[in-house]
Amino acid sequence: MGAVVILLSYLLGSVSFSILVVKKIAKIDIREHGSGNAGATNTLRVLGKGPGIAVLLLDAAKGAIAVGLASWLTKGNDWVIVLSGIAAIVGHNWPVFFGFRGGKGVATTIGTLLALTPVPALIAVAVTIVVIAITRYVSLGSLVFFTLIPIILLTQGASFVYIAGTFMIAILGYMRHVGNIKRLLQGTERKLGEKKA
Repeated sequence: MGAVVILLSYLLGSVSFSILVVKKIAKIDIREHGSGNAGATNTLRVLGKGPGIAVLLLDAAKGAIAVGLASWLTKGNDWVIVLSGIAAIVGHNWPVFFGFRGGKGVATTIGTLLALTPVPALIAVAVTIVVIAITRYVSLGSLVFFTLIPIILLTQGASFVYIAGTFMIAILGYMRHVGNIKRLLQGTERKLGEKKA
């Protein structure tokens, strides 16, 4: 049952709402426009606030639903719950339905972590919002979010399963943001609302 739930979570994560919403509204492939990323931030850049917010909420819901279903179907098996959340993020990043070309998993990670560890995730979201508001770098805010969760859980003495799981989620986040990290260090990363040169 655990393997089935994890596989279902991956398939749920593979439903790319950015690709679907943008194709429905504008008849284009979001991966060929803006930053080329199939996610909420690029949807915001290409189509504006409404579609961007819709994609953010839908992608976050994927992670939360995966965690909720795993908890319900396995009667609280921590490893399956955590791995199901990770599977949803992996599905978003490398979706089987869209040629394994997905997004960076930020919104799905937010939904997953809000379901897994609500209070630490809310704290991290609040800090992330402040970072983005001050710097206007969404990527920097995302990296702060990934990093804070396992640190908060460590300080709270959380279970090894959740610390290990959130650390793996952070690694996935860093992997998908290598280019952003390089541009941040070089001072060439695009800010929120900044037009492409």
